[in-house]
Amino acid sequence: MQILAILYRIAVAFWVGGVAIFTFILTPTLFRTQPRDLAGRIVGVLFPGYFRWGLACGAVALVLQLLMWGRHSAAACAVLGVMLAAAAFQAFRIEPRAAALKREIPSFETTPKDDPLRRQFSKLHGISAVCNLVVFVGGVALVVLF
Repeated sequence: MQILAILYRIAVAFWVGGVAIFTFILTPTLFRTQPRDLAGRIVGVLFPGYFRWGLACGAVALVLQLLMWGRHSAAACAVLGVMLAAAAFQAFRIEPRAAALKREIPSFETTPKDDPLRRQFSKLHGISAVCNLVVFVGGVALVVLF
């Protein structure tokens, strides 16, 4: 049982750590140091792996939590379920739509911010950011509380 608990904590820590590194270090650094269009292309290339990583870590954590069922397991599984739902929504609904919009926008550097496609993209980006925040906060709660 101790091995399962360790593996569970590692899965959650890897997921939350991946979100933290991607969201708070990698992406801001790319957009600060590279032209906007290039940074966007790089992040777009990384997104599929980022989402697969999160979903895999989340699935492993959920299975392990179910195997270790105990005092706080129902709450932990609920938090993991919300996190997985947010990550899946990002991966399978928001990101494909955002990627399609990005292909229609010739350049984020020259296309005005009030362009309808840019506004749609910004809305999707905002929804994605909220999903990312849900995953991050949920993961921190799991690490700290349970």
